[in-house]
Amino acid sequence: MRSLALLPLILLAACSVASRQPATFAPTVPAIVAPSAPFALSNWEMLPDWQTMDLHPSWTAFLQSCHALRNKPDWQLLCAQAAGLNHPDNDSIRLFFELAFTPYQVFNPDGTAHGLITGYYEPRLAGSRIRTARFKYPLYAPPDDLLTIDLGDVYPQLKNQRLRGRLEGHRIVPYFNRADIDRGNGKSRVLFWVESPVDLFFLQIQGSGRIELANGRQVKVGYADQNGYPYVSIGKKLIEAGELKPEQATMQGIKQWGEQNPAKLPALLAKNPSYVFFRELPESASAPLGALGVPLTGEYSIAIDPHTIPLGSPVFLSTTYPNTTAPLNRLMLAQDTGGAIRGAVRADFFWGFGDQAGNQAGRMKQRGQMWVLFPKGAGPALN
Repeated sequence: MRSLALLPLILLAACSVASRQPATFAPTVPAIVAPSAPFALSNWEMLPDWQTMDLHPSWTAFLQSCHALRNKPDWQLLCAQAAGLNHPDNDSIRLFFELAFTPYQVFNPDGTAHGLITGYYEPRLAGSRIRTARFKYPLYAPPDDLLTIDLGDVYPQLKNQRLRGRLEGHRIVPYFNRADIDRGNGKSRVLFWVESPVDLFFLQIQGSGRIELANGRQVKVGYADQNGYPYVSIGKKLIEAGELKPEQATMQGIKQWGEQNPAKLPALLAKNPSYVFFRELPESASAPLGALGVPLTGEYSIAIDPHTIPLGSPVFLSTTYPNTTAPLNRLMLAQDTGGAIRGAVRADFFWGFGDQAGNQAGRMKQRGQMWVLFPKGAGPALN
């Protein structure tokens, strides 16, 4: 049986050694712990196309995760060894993962192995730093009156659980919902003004994007905070109201409905009380930052539910391309989270930036299976 202790010798024989690259930043992230969720020990033969796929893009995304995880106990050795490999070939990358990790298949609480795989992307919106007749919908920074209460400070069993609210006299009450904020409630600073309320709504769902100013400059914006309400799908609301058929409830279909029904649009958007606030990102940012604190990699980063999947972990995803049966099997990195991403076999596939990525993301509602790669000796607690 191959041992992780042999990993340096095997890999050094296959690859040249380079000095460890310094991390550009080391954000503080929660320690990876084994979640109490239904995992089943698997093997590499169960991963479709594992022996033939190109792993180089996955390797690049994995090195990004290491910027955040390299000081965590279960990851120190792995990330140090990965950083010491200089341009490994595909076979060496595959061998690294096989020696360093053990695959566990993810199952839903009801014992099923398939779940919903959706997509998201980084959109581009035309906008302005001042309000004009064209640009009149505000993109807000986090409000000054938004309170965040870390429940783990009081109840250790609720670590990483937070409540958001505001002061009303001497009481803490829920923060304003979407309809309230759209009416001007809250002490928020406007970052930009954009021209479409629907595009603004979907920017909040994506969590990051670019604002293109009149001079052609594109400014990156990213998730900063949220008002504390759960996400509600307006696509489902349109289906329930008989306005759209299920196959029409894509991002593109919802945008078209909004253009055709401007009088009904505010009431529809208000059905999702969740509201996302943004921050302006530095020009040097190569890509949106996910919840892990590292830049996302187009088509190789996913958003997951961190209550089930450890943030930062490699996740093998087996699904299909949007609106097709063509296989999409890929080693992804769990580098982000999302308000609508809840459940065990559940992921949001990051398609990257631009219109083509948006077309793919907006149409993606596929069935898929997932395997989490746990570092050897740090597998989940199996029930």
